Amino acid sequence: MSYTVLRGRWCNNIVLNVHAPSEEKSADSKDRFYKELQQVFDHFSKLHIRILLGDFKEKLGRQDILKPTIGNDSVHQDINDNGVRTVNLATSKNLVLKCTMFSHRNIHKHTWTSLDGKSHNQIDQILIDRK
Repeated sequence: MSYTVLRGRWCNNIVLNVHAPSEEKSADSKDRFYKELQQVFDHFSKLHIRILLGDFKEKLGRQDILKPTIGNDSVHQDINDNGVRTVNLATSKNLVLKCTMFSHRNIHKHTWTSLDGKSHNQIDQILIDRK
């Protein structure tokens, strides 16, 4: 996890870059990661624009309950455990996931492709304050 502060004339932007544990990691390691991420995130004032970039290794579904946070444009039908954790973080910190918020062609939605080119995932996200 790393961050940088971009100082502006009227407000500062905080950009955090993260690399989450993979889906098959233990729940304890995921809990530690998200707890540390929340502590770092809370360290900065809410007056700053906070942007969270990273490889969350999640799959976000198209369930109606998720639409206010992630929008309508996810590649995946169902959500996995890492997706639930990411959505919980976003809702608790008043963030939205911008990669799934806007309509794009499927070829532009994928952030990971397998070596054989047959499997595609959307596992990298940009979360930003809902201001």
